[in-house]
Amino acid sequence: MHLALMLFQNQIDPEQLRKIVMTFLAILPVIILVGYIIIVVPFWFICKKAGLSPWLSLINVIPLGNLVLIYLLAFADWKVVPIAPSPMGYPYPPTPPRT
Repeated sequence: MHLALMLFQNQIDPEQLRKIVMTFLAILPVIILVGYIIIVVPFWFICKKAGLSPWLSLINVIPLGNLVLIYLLAFADWKVVPIAPSPMGYPYPPTPPRT
C-alpha cells in the first residue's frame, strides 16, 4: 500500500526508497531458490524414472538448459521395461518361486 502511494507522489523520499530496495534485495535470493527447487525436483524424478542420472536435472539452472533437458528426455532411450497389459486390465500376480 505504501509503495503504491509512494509511486503517485511527485517527490520520493530517498531513505524510504532505499529501505524498499534493500528489502527486495534481501527477499530476491529466496524467491530465486524456491523457483529453482520448483523446477529441479520434478525433473529429478523424471530423470530417475527414465533411467538417466538424476543429476541431469541441474541442467535447468543454466539458461536454456531446460530446453536441452526436454529434448534429451524426449529422444533418449528410456531404460524401463514396459509391462505387457493383462487381458482384464489388472496386473498379473507374481509367479511363485520354484523349488
